[in-house]
Amino acid sequence: MYTQILNLWYSKVAPQLENKKSKSLIHPFVVKGHKGLTINPYQGCQHRCGYCYATYQWSPEFYDKVYAKSNAAEVLEDQLKSWKSEIIDPVMISSATDAYQPIELKYGLTRKCIQVLQKYGIPYYVFTKSTIISRDLELHKQYKNNCFVVWSITTCNEKIRRLTEPGTPPADAMFTVMKKFTENGICCGVNIDPILPLITDSPNHIEDILGRCYNSGVHYVSGAILRLRSDIWERMKTILNLLKIKDAINEYKRIFQFAEPLNANYNIAANQSYSNEILNNLRQRILSRRMVFDFPDMIRSRTVVRNNASTTPNQLTLVDYM
Repeated sequence: MYTQILNLWYSKVAPQLENKKSKSLIHPFVVKGHKGLTINPYQGCQHRCGYCYATYQWSPEFYDKVYAKSNAAEVLEDQLKSWKSEIIDPVMISSATDAYQPIELKYGLTRKCIQVLQKYGIPYYVFTKSTIISRDLELHKQYKNNCFVVWSITTCNEKIRRLTEPGTPPADAMFTVMKKFTENGICCGVNIDPILPLITDSPNHIEDILGRCYNSGVHYVSGAILRLRSDIWERMKTILNLLKIKDAINEYKRIFQFAEPLNANYNIAANQSYSNEILNNLRQRILSRRMVFDFPDMIRSRTVVRNNASTTPNQLTLVDYM
């Protein structure tokens, strides 16, 4: 039974890679009250994270088929040239899949899109779990006052990583790349997300990650607790059983306060008591190292676009908010 469910995200077979054309690339988004823009040069993801939030019903082949939006850079530039507002908000790269997953080695679409954003002077965030971003170190370095790179770190435990996110590189490799970026003056952060109850939420587990953040020169750290949805819960049950965590299923039902079956259209957050305990502990440990429990505010760092070129009168950059 567990093998059948495990196959929903775990596979030794590489996903199919396909080209597709995109009609638009840059889209608005809102996260926790923060407004911005996002681009996703790819659809689907090779990292195969069992807890992934992007595996909605509209993308049933999310793990097994990855699409490259082959005209991404051209569409992005066309959209920027015809931008109706004078103001362009910072851009998140990317909100639904990792822009530096292995397919980037073949297509290089993320690099091309970043070159377009830099051409128009637009601030951007990069969220990644990859070490492939090291290929673009010089590209980000030349724009270091107007970009922010965030690595998503779930665990430094190799046994847990191989089970929960088998397509990602080991944490040691990611921290090695982070150190290269911080040493080159690029603003970097770590997002401990998701924190997995009973798996990665212990003080020792969190301490291990934070120690490596500090040693890598990372100044900004944030985190969030796993949210459950029916498909995520099916994968998490398999993970909990394979890790042989005693009474884990019942503990999850207590922490997330639900009974089965779950409604496929709802996300469930952990109860307030558990959330406060875990996140307050995380915050205190981050502050004790004189790191910042947050990310720099890029929302107010916006670009004015006129006549297909960027201007920056009185524009504040990321460093003004650090």
